[in-house]
Amino acid sequence: MTIVVQKFGGSSLADLERLGRVAELVVRTRRAGHDVVVVVSAMGKTTDGLLALGRDAARLPGSEAPPEPPRRELDMLVSTGERVSMALLSIAIRARGGDAVSLTGSQSGIITNDRHFDAKIIEVRPFRVEDELARGRIVIVAGYQGMSYRREITTLGRGGSDTTAVALAAALGAERCEIYSDVDGVYTADPRSVPDAAHLPELDCDTMQEMAEAGAKVLNARAVEWAKKSGVVIAARRSADFADGASGLETRVLAAAQAGARAVVGDRKLALLRSSGDTTALLAAAADANVPLRDVTLDGAGLTASISLLNAPDLRHFCELARRTGPFSLEAGMGQVSLVGVGVGNEPATIAAARRALPEAPSWFTSSPLRVSAFLPEGAVPDAERAWHAAFVGTTR
Repeated sequence: MTIVVQKFGGSSLADLERLGRVAELVVRTRRAGHDVVVVVSAMGKTTDGLLALGRDAARLPGSEAPPEPPRRELDMLVSTGERVSMALLSIAIRARGGDAVSLTGSQSGIITNDRHFDAKIIEVRPFRVEDELARGRIVIVAGYQGMSYRREITTLGRGGSDTTAVALAAALGAERCEIYSDVDGVYTADPRSVPDAAHLPELDCDTMQEMAEAGAKVLNARAVEWAKKSGVVIAARRSADFADGASGLETRVLAAAQAGARAVVGDRKLALLRSSGDTTALLAAAADANVPLRDVTLDGAGLTASISLLNAPDLRHFCELARRTGPFSLEAGMGQVSLVGVGVGNEPATIAAARRALPEAPSWFTSSPLRVSAFLPEGAVPDAERAWHAAFVGTTR
């Protein structure tokens, strides 16, 4: 039998009714003659609730704990969300006549480095998964988590369940990896900001990875990286479209590159970091505080970079360390708009036209072979998305 890996996001599992529809979809796939591995996220906003609970515990009356809980304990806490999903889905599948078994990330052989809260998968040893498939079972895997080589529970950062699914698909030699969420694939821009955004039936891995790095939420950047190096085909789908035996749109992410501007991506909840102090020490401070820096620029004036405020739980600790390295500023309330496509950042005419098309002057402007980005106040991002889409993407379709 061919193996199909299906991943379901939190919105697809937000309540028992939706979870039941997912169970029916999985059972239909198995009865169609496929071996099925299912990767699940936590239900709805469970992860956000667990993180809030952990931070509240660190601030209980009489507590002398630091402002942010230890990352190791956060991993132990938030990894429970996916375990709830996997067990409930296995129960629901069995109630529909399927034979299912649930496995944690560590039981599934997901081996990571020893970085907590934002770990990277370094190896997949899917022996237990293969054994259960050989018994004819549907295997339900808790996404977003693994076990480090030091035998610690780790989590993979936001969107990490996508990476779990694609990494497992690669290790198992799966025919495809279906990523189900509340959107029906990838568009040339966010339809909420750009009403005339067009659906993309196919997209190359390079462009999709760059879109994810720039803030697109449909697929995780590390998941696309795994797909690119292993040859896994990803199909991004909306769960509701494929419920009850129906079908709908999908975006297939393939290896072959396609040149030219493909999409505009807006990102919000960013902070702009500028430093004129000891940049080497500042980079060491970011590494020590586990704060990822994006679009780092080093020149004679110092360092400029952006920080996503969605994935920087130790930001206060970083600021304490950064003050010791010399003058720096951290401007919150920022956003970013990016024009993404193979080769767009190598074309001076495209860079100049992008700069001219912005409704207002950016705080910072960067380019790379796959992307041109402008950093603006968060409220200015939707207008910039529409302007760049009209200038570069809408006219090419």
